Amino acid sequence: MTAAPMTLGAHAERTPDRPAIIMGEGGEVVTYAELERRSRAVARALRERGLSVGDHLAILSENNRAFLEIAWAAQRSGLYYTAVNRHLRGPEVQHILDDCGATALVSTEAMAAAVADLDLRRISVRICSAGQLPGFAGYEQILATTSDRPIPDECEGREMLYSGGTTGVPKGVRKPLPATPLGDPQAPPVLIARGLVVSGPTENAVYLSPAPLYHSAPLVFSMSWQRLGATVVLMERFDPKRCLELIERYRVTHTQMVPTMFIRMLRLPGAVRRHYDLSSLIDVVHGAAPCPVPVKQQMIEWLGPIVNEYYSGTEDIGHTSITAAEWLVHPGSVGRPAQPCHIVGEDGGELAVGEVGVVYFEGGRPFQYHNDPERTAAVVGPNGWRTLGDMGCVDEDGYLYLTDRRSHMIVSGGVNIYPQEAENVLAAHPRVLDAAVIGVPHEEMGEEVKAVVQLVDSSSAGPDLEAELLAHCRGELATYKCPRTVDFTDELPRDPSGKLYKRLLREQYWSGHESRVI
Repeated sequence: MTAAPMTLGAHAERTPDRPAIIMGEGGEVVTYAELERRSRAVARALRERGLSVGDHLAILSENNRAFLEIAWAAQRSGLYYTAVNRHLRGPEVQHILDDCGATALVSTEAMAAAVADLDLRRISVRICSAGQLPGFAGYEQILATTSDRPIPDECEGREMLYSGGTTGVPKGVRKPLPATPLGDPQAPPVLIARGLVVSGPTENAVYLSPAPLYHSAPLVFSMSWQRLGATVVLMERFDPKRCLELIERYRVTHTQMVPTMFIRMLRLPGAVRRHYDLSSLIDVVHGAAPCPVPVKQQMIEWLGPIVNEYYSGTEDIGHTSITAAEWLVHPGSVGRPAQPCHIVGEDGGELAVGEVGVVYFEGGRPFQYHNDPERTAAVVGPNGWRTLGDMGCVDEDGYLYLTDRRSHMIVSGGVNIYPQEAENVLAAHPRVLDAAVIGVPHEEMGEEVKAVVQLVDSSSAGPDLEAELLAHCRGELATYKCPRTVDFTDELPRDPSGKLYKRLLREQYWSGHESRVI
């Protein structure tokens, strides 16, 4: 498709019966004609209830068919819309609703406990998109009683998502609102969708979205693929075996995953993995978190050279990408930056090839942290370059390698240690399902390196396995980078998108101590 139309309406006219959404568990189908009709009706309902261009709607929901219908209603109404992480604590959800200034909230019966603890007095429009909630209007009733004629002032809206909940208080990433006609070729959402065309023809594309839609990449990727007329297979929750079943059943061509999903699929018995026909896949993109080199090598060996990677952030400060073929030559790299990239040392000077420092980018799209000018200013360096807060280095060919986030760095005895290295080594151990490495209090050294590990078989935890894992690390890394102790846990505080809430781990160990890390 060389000149793909970029509106739902165009696809509803050309291929009205093509599935726009297929729910992974129940198999429920929403056609393009239905998605167009329902999103237009919701857009009109929002206008009738007082929401105008530039106003704000929030979505607190599990993955369901209505999630994308609501998002499209906001997108075509010129609204800002915020998808709220449903795993956040009550005060964090309240902070987001208050901070973004939402005047409308869409939620579900499954979120009743979370909603009950919220102060919603300032939110005038409340809609329950699945089930029933006291004080919320029923979604299907709204659809049944509202015209699906397009609103007269249809225009492009914009997502406003919150970043940073893994390291501190979530912060809203606010970008300029397009408010241009639907499908405007210069609108950022349209440009993002056009960028997907480089991966090949999209006429018969089937995109599998295995992650929660409250995160940036799953939501933006899903809606971008729908702009291209693709079918989106939406998993309610990730399960490795179910993922393979869906790829085979629906002949999935494209998907976007995170490394924890790779690890969980690789931990399936070989007979299970070989059982499914995955030959329809042509592009498996991953991002959001670092991928250990051995894990990616195994994925390429399994699926072929279609495992491609990108590095970016909700802020759109910088972007890199790398194909599987490139990665095999530059293992561990996240690719060449799309715009000039600089590695900056503690003194503010630019570092040489191979030296580790803070990664800064030139250019990028404009944004601000909503209601937080200090944080917005903090990402800007003296040269006007901006950073996502990651550490890394570049090689002689200009490929970027990330070492860790600056906020995750451990300082032990005055030595800087980046825990990602040890985490990658532990993740490659066959008995490890997930691992986190943090700094814990130490009277003499300030911080000591500790691993917290989730096992494939929790019954194998004990001193013998701890010794085995420590020896495994020492066989791969310099001793000072290695954990001194290992704690075992049933589950790490990682959200379904793969991001690890290290602050929650640190709280357990730093309680009663003065931590240097926020």
